[in-house]
Amino acid sequence: MDLNADLGEGFGQWTLTDDDALLATVTSANVACGFHAGDASVMRRVCDSAAARGVRIGAQVSYRDLAGFGRRSMDVPAAELTAEVAYQIGALRVFAEAAGSTVSYVKPHGALYNRTVRDDEQAAAVVAGVVLAGGRLAVLGLPGSRLLAHAGAAGLTPVEEAFADRAYTPQGTLVPRGEPGAVVHDPDEVVARSLGMAVARSVTASDGTRIPVAARSLCVHGDTPGAAALARRVRTALEDAGVGVRPFA
Repeated sequence: MDLNADLGEGFGQWTLTDDDALLATVTSANVACGFHAGDASVMRRVCDSAAARGVRIGAQVSYRDLAGFGRRSMDVPAAELTAEVAYQIGALRVFAEAAGSTVSYVKPHGALYNRTVRDDEQAAAVVAGVVLAGGRLAVLGLPGSRLLAHAGAAGLTPVEEAFADRAYTPQGTLVPRGEPGAVVHDPDEVVARSLGMAVARSVTASDGTRIPVAARSLCVHGDTPGAAALARRVRTALEDAGVGVRPFA
């Protein structure tokens, strides 16, 4: 199982994620590319640290929404969204390659991630942006999403993702952040859910039913309080259960 986290979510003198501590634990780093968080200095520093630790670098692309941290859905025209996705990947690639690594995958952030679960046009526009940026990059997304369907159709590698610290609806989508219980805060519950998704391939939904989860990557949000310690606990629990923690193929 791959273990990923959102990193580089700072801007100027403002920091949100404990990047170095998370990079000591995760196998893949979703690096903010400047549209919801991050700037040139932050991207360069995170890429340098990730490359030095052998952590895979991914572009976490977003709607252009610094004020809303990329969590506000926007009706961006498809052609514009395609260009903006390619722009973000290209910006991060400069720093990844300067660090002796590369951008290996793309993962939408926040509202864009959720929008591409069902919105065919926006999902296609994101994938078109990945193709425009060049390289056969993997695309992380929710199982069954339109995003992963378009990625596969475009000859890219779709990678199914699960969330250790987010609640699920009975339909297998994420409970919207504005609803009670959308984020799981209890560390013991996060660890238990992670084990369930990695070993039993299932998770308890918000209505109490057990739903299947087929994932190759598990996300721990970097902006969760105590995220670094939580990620270490999740990794240790997975390894103790016999689950190999390594980047997706």
